[in-house]
Amino acid sequence: MTFKVTARFFTTLREITGKKEEPVEFSKTATINSLLKQLSKKYGKDFDDYMFDEIGDVRGHLQILVNGKSITATGGLKTKLKEGDQVAILPPVGGG
Repeated sequence: MTFKVTARFFTTLREITGKKEEPVEFSKTATINSLLKQLSKKYGKDFDDYMFDEIGDVRGHLQILVNGKSITATGGLKTKLKEGDQVAILPPVGGG
């Protein structure tokens, strides 16, 4: 049995992917990490350079939300995903 989550893209990622959002299908359990790996395979180097630092960690200035909640409060990259989840990858918020 498969299930889908929706990845939502903003600013630079929207330019890299050419989309506002993308449904991603999984056949077994999924985490934020497995979602990012799948998107990385599809979108390649530009996606990787934007998302990950030199050692492969998600860049600290990016915020990832699942259904509006930051993954820092739900298990980080190991946050489990389920049918219908909305995953937003947000750029840094400017201010002054």
